[in-house]
Amino acid sequence: MSDEIRVLYNARCPVCRAEIDHYAAHARARDLPIRFDDLNEADLARWGVSADQAARRLHVMKDDEIHSGVDAFVALWQGMPRWRPLAVLVGLPGIHALATLIYDRVLAPVLYRRHLARVARADCGPAGQP
Repeated sequence: MSDEIRVLYNARCPVCRAEIDHYAAHARARDLPIRFDDLNEADLARWGVSADQAARRLHVMKDDEIHSGVDAFVALWQGMPRWRPLAVLVGLPGIHALATLIYDRVLAPVLYRRHLARVARADCGPAGQP
């Protein structure tokens, strides 16, 4: 079992990238065993997800187990001393259920729809031509 935590995120999503860049800078400054994999360049077979599944939510690999969504954030925060209290708080049953509902029903779908729109724009050439 490794102490390493791996985070799979969408670096093409400005919101995702900003948040992960913040965590990555914190992890580097403290030499924490956390690695960050951009889903656009990562070996997704290692993660057991497709590119579409990976783009829909955050994924974290810890102790050879894959966590996604709110559970992924909790697993990441547990590995970062500054965020451990947040991991404990969000891990509480009622708060966890509420955070999961908000993430699954609001935040992740909004970010995913924006991702799809960015992909669609990138697939069109100048003046909207494919």
